[in-house]
Amino acid sequence: MKYIILPILIAFSINAFAQKSSEQLVADGKNFLEAKEFKLALLNFTQAVEKDKNNELAYFYRGITKKEFDDKHGAMKDFNMALDLDETMVSAYFYRGSIKYDLQDYYGAISDYNKALELDGSYTDALYKRGMAKQQLEAYSDAINDCTEIIKINPKSVDAYYLRGILRIEHGQLEEGCLDLSKAGELGDISAYDVIREKCNQRCLTVNP
Repeated sequence: MKYIILPILIAFSINAFAQKSSEQLVADGKNFLEAKEFKLALLNFTQAVEKDKNNELAYFYRGITKKEFDDKHGAMKDFNMALDLDETMVSAYFYRGSIKYDLQDYYGAISDYNKALELDGSYTDALYKRGMAKQQLEAYSDAINDCTEIIKINPKSVDAYYLRGILRIEHGQLEEGCLDLSKAGELGDISAYDVIREKCNQRCLTVNP
């Protein structure tokens, strides 16, 4: 019986896709993506692209879905397609930059984060990731400035205080870094106190025996 039912289900699914517009398929795909049903999300976005080769959102969300499958090359291609169709798509620059970051292409990542921030100067996720990329390149002053910009936009950004604290310690600004970590702990990141015990207290004991 199952060998009879399977072709019927496949035929039904194909027919269901045929009746939907590219926009509806993207909307359905987003719902599956939010529900972490990644295979169904990928199927919907692929069908959306096949129906409309100029649907930039279909490429964009398919890129995000491919990233969930760790298909970095496929995701990069989809983000490229999305940006070819709409060069003002801020999030596509951010996600493409994140893939480059994962591939240790830090200069390329910074370039994409720069573009995202040119289009939206208050994009704190791009500021944060750009700061992380600069940290990898040991551009500590610039990375600290990115964290400071985030804090100006969101004074309760735990992640920005934590990262700035680490950066300042790495850059030799011990007291300022420890105070940032203390603020991160105050705002709820308990792990900041582990770093304080490791980096701040021991150093203070050395300086003031």
